[in-house]
Amino acid sequence: MLQKLVFFLSITFLWTQCTSEKKGNNTTNKLQNDLTMDHHSFGKPNEIATKHLALDLEVDFSSQKIKGKVSLTLENHGFTTLHLDTRNLNIQKVTLGEKEEKTVFTLEDTIPFLGQDLAIEVKPETNLVHVYYETTAGSDALQWLSAAQTSGKSLPYLFTQGQAILTRTWIPCQDSPGNRITYSARVKVPQELMVVMSADNPQAKNNTGIYAFEMKQPIPPYLIAMTIGNLAFKPLGERTGVYAEPEMLEKSAYEFVDMEKMLIAAENLYGKYLWGRYDVIVLPPSFPFGGMENPKLTFATPTIITGDRSLTSLVAHELAHSWSGNLVTNATWNDFWLNEGFTVYFERRIMESLYGADYAEMLALLGYQDLKATIESLGQDSADTHLFLALKGRDADDGMNDIAYEKGYLMLRTIESIIGRSKFDAFLKEYFHSHAFQSIDTKTFIDYFYSKIPKATLGDFTLEAWIYAPGIPAGHYENKSKKFALIDKKVEAFIKNDDIRKWDTKSWTTHEWLHFIRNLPKDLDQEKMKNLDLVFNFSDSGNAEILDVWFELAIYNGYIHSIEDKLEAFLVSVGRRKFLTPLYKGLKETNQLELAKKIYNKARPNYHSVATHTMDELLGYK
Repeated sequence: MLQKLVFFLSITFLWTQCTSEKKGNNTTNKLQNDLTMDHHSFGKPNEIATKHLALDLEVDFSSQKIKGKVSLTLENHGFTTLHLDTRNLNIQKVTLGEKEEKTVFTLEDTIPFLGQDLAIEVKPETNLVHVYYETTAGSDALQWLSAAQTSGKSLPYLFTQGQAILTRTWIPCQDSPGNRITYSARVKVPQELMVVMSADNPQAKNNTGIYAFEMKQPIPPYLIAMTIGNLAFKPLGERTGVYAEPEMLEKSAYEFVDMEKMLIAAENLYGKYLWGRYDVIVLPPSFPFGGMENPKLTFATPTIITGDRSLTSLVAHELAHSWSGNLVTNATWNDFWLNEGFTVYFERRIMESLYGADYAEMLALLGYQDLKATIESLGQDSADTHLFLALKGRDADDGMNDIAYEKGYLMLRTIESIIGRSKFDAFLKEYFHSHAFQSIDTKTFIDYFYSKIPKATLGDFTLEAWIYAPGIPAGHYENKSKKFALIDKKVEAFIKNDDIRKWDTKSWTTHEWLHFIRNLPKDLDQEKMKNLDLVFNFSDSGNAEILDVWFELAIYNGYIHSIEDKLEAFLVSVGRRKFLTPLYKGLKETNQLELAKKIYNKARPNYHSVATHTMDELLGYK
């Protein structure tokens, strides 16, 4: 049965909505002609497409369950079976139409990563289906936090994380990035808590515990997101603001003071922001990513709250997703680079606009270091270093690494260097405009690119060499930073026993410190490591980025046993996968697996499922 189900995984058409600002044209809906296989969805929108999703939910913190129904508005092309994605949900009943007539449904066999196909019997004229359900302990999108795991220590907390294919673990839906829908929601919570979603949001708590939401722009299901907690809001500009627990609000507002400037800079580059407001919510430390670009409301890790505004490029990145990713979306997870490569490029253009070219170059060089490390880890000839991925039969999350982000960025930067910035900017602006509110695949992009930028103007460069081949092609753009050149000299001086106590490092940014630590040898003696720590106080840094690279260096240099308690405190308190993976991996590679497991056993309850799935596999946790 499993093989049969895998063979019949749905072939989907991309359901897109095109927006045109040309005079006399109205917003129109069209079924895209190109057939695109999404190996990660059971949905068949070419037969019956979901167009709007309405949630009516009650959140029970005592049982840690969400209960209620989802009502799906359909466009039925004459078929009698609606296919939805579900995983670890308790489906109670399904009804049809306004009168809610009961119907028959079947949950097919479970397939790893994908979950179950919820097959619902409908009539050819059915345009409304209601699914009554509740979440379970296996609903991996949800992270329930006790009061003790929050900043305020008085009230519980819940947040969702849908990317890549986890929305199906809390909402039955056609969970493909190629399937765009609008949504609305009514959510009931305890009166002392507040709800916000990736939609139009309240800015203050009400006294009923019932909140209503609407997302009028069509988005893929992975961008449906919700946070519930003791939340407060502070405006930062006409269209921007920040949500956080009250204890974190002022710190967060200080850190993100330039958000409105970022939004204006982004619009100056690539056109009008089409989502209304742009707000950020700072989540508890267990959030597994740096940020998540949920439209209208970016979810952000508290690890970027440093007090010196040095890590706000993450906000620029998530803002850039409002164009690349949210406005123009990868059709399948094989096309993930279309989301992230463009976003990294856009992010660095925003940062350059606000803080100068060398600042952006430092970010680019750090990213290039990450890219080289990832390629070395995967293997120079690995198919996983292609931009276009082959994820059939695998978890879509496997493709979410530096290849999509940094190789994608490097390709776009190389194109810019060949055709010139002004021409490339014009191309990108038209690309976002002409594909607004659409999902596209890699082949569609290649055809579009060559229709605008003829091959004859590109010399030896080809998209295909970057997209369908491993590694980094020759002749790529090389990043340069004057500040990093000075740091390289400092590294050489340190190795030659220069007295670091005499160095003036007061003006060094986080990025300069990261470059310095990353370029130190992994065979330093204990005295040198101790001296670095005493002079620069790395082990007690309040900056998570610095702590992460320092602890990694300490692990490989055998210094970690001198600061083991501080490493443990960091790993227990921070759930961001970017930080966890190199540290647990380092402990494993240096024959300290028992120490890694001891810390992990203590830390694991604080991590989101996105992080635990990766760490469980890395450490052989059962």
